Amino acid sequence: MIKNLYLIFISVIAIASVSNAQIKVTWEDLEDVQFKEKFVEEVDAYYLFPNFGSTLKKLDGKEIAIHGFMLVLDTSGEFYVLSKGPFASCFFCGMAGPETIIEVQFKDKNHRRYKMDDKVTIKGTFRLNADNIEHCNYILEAAEEI
Repeated sequence: MIKNLYLIFISVIAIASVSNAQIKVTWEDLEDVQFKEKFVEEVDAYYLFPNFGSTLKKLDGKEIAIHGFMLVLDTSGEFYVLSKGPFASCFFCGMAGPETIIEVQFKDKNHRRYKMDDKVTIKGTFRLNADNIEHCNYILEAAEEI
């Protein structure tokens, strides 16, 4: 009887572990994209629009985990971006491409406050954004630090 309960317990733990597992993603995985510059009349400027490769399309809607540098982009601490590199060499400084950043939309509004360039691992639902210029091309929804 105890052996059967033990086996059931182990099975439940194994199933829970598999269902909560994230796909570990590297910044190199996010390079499966080509960009084309297009003029956007509403803002009178050129923007880079992505054409996502098959690797990225398979990740869309999946829970992923990725390690990077947290960039704080507003004074209220509400808009965060995870970057492949620190602020001094990030996309916003012209030192990298848009595939090196991910917009972070936290699950809990009471998450810890980050400082510029904090090294963190974040998990969340990975979303591709091909046409909304008000958001990054990669977005982590319901994100949380792990």
